[in-house]
Amino acid sequence: MSRTLNAIFVAIILIFGAYLFVVSTFSPVEPVGRLNFVKMANPDMYPGHPSSEVLADYAKKRGSPTVMVVHYGGDSTYRRYMEGDVLIIQMAFVNPDSYRTDIDWSEVVSSFIFGVPEDKYRYRADGNEFDNLDDAMDYVMGIARSNGQEGPIPMYFHGTVREGNPIINPGCGFPLFVELSWKYYGRIATYYFIARALIHPFLNNPYANYELTHYQDLNKLYNQGDLDYTIS
Repeated sequence: MSRTLNAIFVAIILIFGAYLFVVSTFSPVEPVGRLNFVKMANPDMYPGHPSSEVLADYAKKRGSPTVMVVHYGGDSTYRRYMEGDVLIIQMAFVNPDSYRTDIDWSEVVSSFIFGVPEDKYRYRADGNEFDNLDDAMDYVMGIARSNGQEGPIPMYFHGTVREGNPIINPGCGFPLFVELSWKYYGRIATYYFIARALIHPFLNNPYANYELTHYQDLNKLYNQGDLDYTIS
């Protein structure tokens, strides 16, 4: 009996792995993980910033000339830029109703069970506003292909939190990460990507421990405007 169950379990894993492999061949993005927990300096999506270098290093390891990071839209234009020889593309979802930094748990539960409604958000990249996700992704993929991208773009969500505990709050860009995963990979695969994404920074971000042990001080400094290193 136990051998039969083990065989079934292994078969399910193999089928799921094969499914992910096949779907990723046709998907424009490869969901990777959460980038940060809090901001160490502002702006952090900026050439030479440690967070930006982490993105570029991952892309190089994967042999990808492009990497993508998604956000919760604020005032930024979310322009693309080069980190060394890696193109970092940014895209944000914009909630036309409000901008908030706390957790809307009803939205979290609804998105987890039903996915993100296609008409809920607008999208922004390079200062351009898009009414739907298809148009936004067509724009992003055009940029990526012109940069020599072949295959899916590694995709992170920013993950920074401005208040509260960053372990409880998945942070900036998480809903868009879920929406894109759901759109291109389906519900079950999205649950897998969410779990993998939340573990990812613990294993791959060399600054994760510093961010978590200093998140209260870093959030206080950020909200006071004291982390903005572009001010002379």
